[in-house]
Amino acid sequence: QVQLLESGGGSVQAGGSLRLICTASNIRGTNFMAWFRQAPGKEREGVAAIYIYYGTTYYADSVKGRFTISHDNAKTTTYLQMTDLKPEDSAMYYCAAARDGTLWSGGGWSVSGRYNSWGQGTQVTVSS
Repeated sequence: QVQLLESGGGSVQAGGSLRLICTASNIRGTNFMAWFRQAPGKEREGVAAIYIYYGTTYYADSVKGRFTISHDNAKTTTYLQMTDLKPEDSAMYYCAAARDGTLWSGGGWSVSGRYNSWGQGTQVTVSS
């Protein structure tokens, strides 16, 4: 069972930056690491994902050019660098892990139901 622990959330003003950190244990067999977010009253949405063995990255259109996902294999840690933050980025951010190696196809990376393990979340609040 993969265990995930997020950190790095906080409150910033619009235009600011934050770096989210997801520390994983028992990661053997995991192919994809991702960040999702969920704002009050909204569905959970995929923000970014990385196919960890190839380093291929995937992003939601709303964050392209502003967010960067990366993964350190040695530390089994996944990062989400967020820049030029906007109030609409405010949400609880969750780290997720998937064994499914086919998520690169057809936008599968953004489907929350295809992930096997989840962290408890870290709150990001962006004020205007």
